[in-house]
Amino acid sequence: MLLAAHGERRPDATNAGVFRIAEVLASRGLDVAVGFISGVPTIKEALQTLVADRVLVYPLFASNGYFTRDRLVQILDEANNTGRSIEMLTPLGLDPGLPNVVLQQAGDAARAHGLAPETSTLILLAHGSQRNPASRQSTEELARTLERRVVFARVAVAFLEEPPSLDDAVASIEGPAVVLGVFSGEGLHGAKDAPGLVARIGRRDVVFAGIMGTAPGIAELVALAVAARQAG
Repeated sequence: MLLAAHGERRPDATNAGVFRIAEVLASRGLDVAVGFISGVPTIKEALQTLVADRVLVYPLFASNGYFTRDRLVQILDEANNTGRSIEMLTPLGLDPGLPNVVLQQAGDAARAHGLAPETSTLILLAHGSQRNPASRQSTEELARTLERRVVFARVAVAFLEEPPSLDDAVASIEGPAVVLGVFSGEGLHGAKDAPGLVARIGRRDVVFAGIMGTAPGIAELVALAVAARQAG
């Protein structure tokens, strides 16, 4: 299988979270490679290390937007010069098991900071885009699913590149909040922008829970998705 992620080329970027997921999967006997759209190894380089005639691709992306639906497909088509069967699985952001992982991650963060989830608001902070609605749509759908679970008092959304901003989202609620980054990797947005925005708010009762892509349980989601496709 191939774990496909956006990746990051910053000098201090390690993309370590993706490699940790791959290590867990490899420990379970899967032949797994990691490839990045922006970073090393590239998607093409990773694909070349796999020898099977059938390759399952798990996109570690927060939505089914341009990078998953168009760019990744194009790269895979160009890289697959052997005629192998390459099958795309559901992106992480749309994985049916993701809500459970997110609730566990956010709940643990709330309790670690002395906050009760049932009296706190969970804010999903995503990238957003003025040009492509995929990020907003998947984030809002995730928020609706989480709110139906009634673990947090309320679930709200905020975006980096479209309204509402995190500042506006926090201003619209009462009481404590847990902010979880709806990012699949430790790029600039997940590693620096999201925690920086939370810190800038300057409230002890508004805490950062990390990003979903590095949450405990993500490797299990990927393993289950691969097993389900193999069984099918």
